[in-house]
Amino acid sequence: MTVMPLAKNLRLVGHLDLPGGGQVTVSGGHAFVGHMKPPFGTTIVDVRDPANPRVAASVELPDEASHTHKVRVVGDLMITNVEQNDRHALRRGARLAEAAAELAARLGRPPSDAELAAALKIPEDLLPRLRHVLQHGYRDGGFKVYDISDRTRPREIAYVRTHGVGVHRFDMDDRYAYISTEMEGYVGNILVVYDIADPARPAEVSRWWMPGQHAAGGETPHWAGLRNRLHHALRFGDELWASVWYAGLRVIDASDITDLRTVGSYDYHPPFPEPTHTVAPVPVRWQGRQVAVAVDEEHDHVHGQLHGGLWFLDVEDRADIRPIGMFHLSELDSPFARAGARFGAHQFQERVTGDRLYCTWFSGGLRMLDIADPTAPREIGWFIPEPPKGQPCAQSNDVFVDDRGLVHVIDRNRGLDILEPLI
Repeated sequence: MTVMPLAKNLRLVGHLDLPGGGQVTVSGGHAFVGHMKPPFGTTIVDVRDPANPRVAASVELPDEASHTHKVRVVGDLMITNVEQNDRHALRRGARLAEAAAELAARLGRPPSDAELAAALKIPEDLLPRLRHVLQHGYRDGGFKVYDISDRTRPREIAYVRTHGVGVHRFDMDDRYAYISTEMEGYVGNILVVYDIADPARPAEVSRWWMPGQHAAGGETPHWAGLRNRLHHALRFGDELWASVWYAGLRVIDASDITDLRTVGSYDYHPPFPEPTHTVAPVPVRWQGRQVAVAVDEEHDHVHGQLHGGLWFLDVEDRADIRPIGMFHLSELDSPFARAGARFGAHQFQERVTGDRLYCTWFSGGLRMLDIADPTAPREIGWFIPEPPKGQPCAQSNDVFVDDRGLVHVIDRNRGLDILEPLI
């Protein structure tokens, strides 16, 4: 029996044992990691010697109410999100009183915490925090701005509170922050653009949402719950490329940042089962036409359906976006595909250069693709991390390629790997 190698055309240069991360970005010889779970907030790692990465600074969180699992850096400014920790489970738990009444009627007695947790499909140890949130609410969601001119001493200079569960993934440049957040009067996350010319006083300049989200403005969503919402939008030139979960993708004209207008859309739900996580244009052209790539995020895989994968799209005509290629990974391509954790795709490097694409694939590790022909993307390498201690497999979550061509991969549960391409 042939044993599958865990790496091809990618060499491990350095590793750092870190708490699990949601995003990694590299700037000025330092990697910035936003962590999944409190008390770990953001870690700044000196990667100037990639074989010996070392922690330069850590920002810890004061309690378990929030996580700051996303981070962006431009120059000497760092922005992190602030989002309710365990938000999905806490939202399911909003039915606590109703579930308790239903159980009491059926059982003829008050239900135990274990019975309540099972009915709500949440961990029992989350109930005390759930009761606190139901009584007091959550008001910490938003984003924070830091001065990182001294990488060893990040200094918070602004904290903008938004609404609801707060801010998820986002983008930034040297003038604006493109924030995906819940806001009062809207259903699900929308885009709010902030001017950060004065980083200590971010100022809102515009909003964008899909028709149906602005409930306070009289709009009614045609979808159930929060299925259609902004995941995040990335700025490329005078456009923003937005992934909008089970509504697919949108292209937004941002030539006037105060007046954002949708100029393109594409949605493949249904029949494809996983939500659109990220979309971005790529340098590759196909038959003289502009191309974009989109990735779906795998959630709870249903047997018989496709795993989350990659889409390649002809976007030359924003009013007529069409798919031209796909890439899907077989379960045979990772020894950990059925290890009991997520397997499918999650995230590619958001600024693609040339005709090479790196994409994290949860328990499939990191996949390296040649996308010179976007109608037939070709895998040319991979790196599947060894399972972190106490975990059945790796959960490769985010990837960033630095200006040296080194590839930084953060695991959702534990560990940062620095890789060198061999081709």
